[in-house]
Amino acid sequence: MSEKSEPITPDLSDPDRRELLRIARITLKHWLKIGYTPPGVPHRGPLVTPSSAFVTIHVDGHLRGCIGRLDPDQPLYRAIMDLTVAATRDARFEPVRTEEIPQARIEISVLSPRTRVTDPDAITLGLHGLVITRGPQRGLYLPKVAAEHGWDQGTFLAETCRKAGLDGDAWRDAGTEIEIFTAQVFTEEQYGLGARG
Repeated sequence: MSEKSEPITPDLSDPDRRELLRIARITLKHWLKIGYTPPGVPHRGPLVTPSSAFVTIHVDGHLRGCIGRLDPDQPLYRAIMDLTVAATRDARFEPVRTEEIPQARIEISVLSPRTRVTDPDAITLGLHGLVITRGPQRGLYLPKVAAEHGWDQGTFLAETCRKAGLDGDAWRDAGTEIEIFTAQVFTEEQYGLGARG
């Protein structure tokens, strides 16, 4: 893709977003209470289209898991199910417990295809997420992270490099690949969802 090409997120309607949040909530309950994920296949096209995504879980306002799938290698609804399970046991945090289900709040980010860039000015803070890859090392930050931390472009690039286990200025090297993407982000709160029990 050219430097000027803009990554486009999948076109999800409000009913699609509600359904994905419902799937994530049911998966959360089934997994923590019973130990398996529920069956069922949605019928709407965008939900069965392979897409990249992240699922984030907060409990009482505290981040307890954020896990993503960068490569769109399975239907979106299935990715959301798997990522919800994975987010309950994100190794960086205490696992989400069954009794915390009522306090858990789910956020989903559905990612656009990635576009490779060479000019940092192609990065729009707050709109673009970053993926930096060098050999087997890869770091990713969602679009909201730069805005939440007040980072400028240079800091965003450096922090994404560090997340990949690279030096902060590794993005300047010819062997480092920089990619941008956008995301549709939606939460249970936005739709008045988030069940008790």
